This record gives sequence, C-alpha cells and structure tokens, in this order.
Amino acid sequence: MTLRIGIVGTGWFAGKHADLLAATEDVEIAGIVGSSKNKGDVFGIRYDAPGYESVSDMADAQVLDAVYICVPPMAHGEIERELIGRGIPFLVEKPLGTDAELPQDILGFMRLKSPDLITSVGYHFRYQDNVERLREALHPGRVGIATGMWMGDMPQAEWWRRQEKSGGQFIEQTTHIVDLLRHLAGEVEEVHAVYASRFPEEEWEQTNVHDIGTVTLKLKTGAVANISNTCVLPPGVGKAGLSFYTREGLWEWTSGHLKVTKVNEESVFAEESDPYEKQTKAFLHALRTGDTSGILSDYADACKTQEVTFAALQSALSGRSIKL
Repeated sequence: MTLRIGIVGTGWFAGKHADLLAATEDVEIAGIVGSSKNKGDVFGIRYDAPGYESVSDMADAQVLDAVYICVPPMAHGEIERELIGRGIPFLVEKPLGTDAELPQDILGFMRLKSPDLITSVGYHFRYQDNVERLREALHPGRVGIATGMWMGDMPQAEWWRRQEKSGGQFIEQTTHIVDLLRHLAGEVEEVHAVYASRFPEEEWEQTNVHDIGTVTLKLKTGAVANISNTCVLPPGVGKAGLSFYTREGLWEWTSGHLKVTKVNEESVFAEESDPYEKQTKAFLHALRTGDTSGILSDYADACKTQEVTFAALQSALSGRSIKL
C-alpha cells in the first residue's frame, strides 16, 4: 500500500520532512501547498509533486492518506480544521499557534468531528535515544530541580521577530525544552515569568519580541524548574539543553549528548539516532496499522506544552504567577 501524503509549507521543515518521505518506500508526495500555487509548484519539482494554493484544493484533487503541516505559528487554524473536517490524519510542526486558545479550539473540534484521528506533533527530541535513556533512568518523584535553556541569536525570518506572528521565543523555540521537561519530569501546575527587551531593534528592524526571559515552573510532583532563553547572541553562538538534579545524580542533556554524573562515576552518551527519521517511521506505521503507540506527541499532548508556554507569556505581561 502506497501512502499518498501532502505537504503544507515550502520552508526548511517542509524540505526536511519531504526528503525523508521521498526516501521511504511506498510513500508518494502527492502535492505541495504553498503561499501561492507557483511556490508550491517550484518546491514540488524535485519530488514530482504538483503545487496547490490551499489544502482544500489539494484534498479535492486527490485522495490523501495524511498531510504534513509546516507553517509559521500565525498560519495555523483553517488548515487543521479543513483536515479534521475531512478526516485526514496530519503531522504538524510545533508550535501549534501563537496562543493557547486556538489549539484548544482545534482540539475541541477534533474531539467532536474526528475523535480517533491520527495526529503527531513535531517535538522530535522526544524520539532521541538519549531522551529514551533519560525516560528509563529518571524517576519524576526523585527530581529536585531542573534547569533548561535555549540561548541563541535572532532568527532572520521576519515573522519570527514579530510577537503577533511567532508568539515570541519561549512559545516558538524554547517550547522544545518545556516539552522535554513535561515528557521527563511530569506536568506543570504554575509558572512565573520575567521577560525584557534589552536591545530592541538595535540590529533588527521591525522587531517587537522580547529578547531575554526566564521562567520558573512548579511541577505537580513538587519539583521546581527554571528555563531561560535569549536571542541576543551573535550568529552561530548558542547553547541549549536541560539538566536534572536528583538524589541519584546529575543528568545533563543537549541535542548532541547526555552526560550522567554520579558518585565516583561519570558517563557521556553521544546521540547517534536521527529523531526526525524515528518520528516519521512512527507516524507512517500508525497510518498503515492504526497503532499509534509509537507516536510520542499527539495533538492533545502538545496542547499541554502550548498551555505552559502561553501561560509564561501571560505571566510576563501581567507580572503575576499563572496557575494552570
């Protein structure tokens, strides 16, 4: 059985997913939806896939087994509703929007129209071997405190630098760290955030996102976490990761390795897996068999991460803690 899959978007993530799908046996890229039909046509040349102006046009033209949604945060909403209304499974890149209200509305619509719809969300770090190693070794109740960070430079995309389009760094980028915290240490019940703009429009025109921020999170287990981010660094300079301080020792994760420090013992595990490939295999397996156990983040679960990141923005703007 050949799976026919459409793609919405023509950016880097769309290309990443399209290349993986094109290299997979019995998978056909059925069409590309761009911001214009011409952009879809141009992007689709290397995959021998036609371009379309909208999801509805693509779905009207052929039978689709699934759709990959790779669009900026402000572009979500109608795409998901169209697919849910037609009962078409989808994999959507994070974040789910610029706030928490839209994803919750979409989730409610899904539960009403297609409660069994197969979905996956692009929190690809969950699929790393080292994250699975952490899941097996960490006991959420034994975590005392966790610290995370996403420190980098200002992305060049115009939409990323606008709060109303991206949601800001914590929602658009640092969401990966928040999601791993939930995945590994349990749910968040309260957040308190402080954001600021240190160098507004010093080098980037039309920028209104905060360029520094730190968020304290209280977990339901009683543990506390702090996650900070910035986009003030020069290009090519950065650091991202998540550390857990436990009674058994210290666990320090980055995308490239995991370092475990215990009494008189230190181990470093290099990350050797391709999480995008594992994410793709899990989604395609679910489409073929109905077995969704390999999907590590579906739409409902990702809504919980979105709730936390948007609560942080609400806290920063109001100056008060937000309880979830």
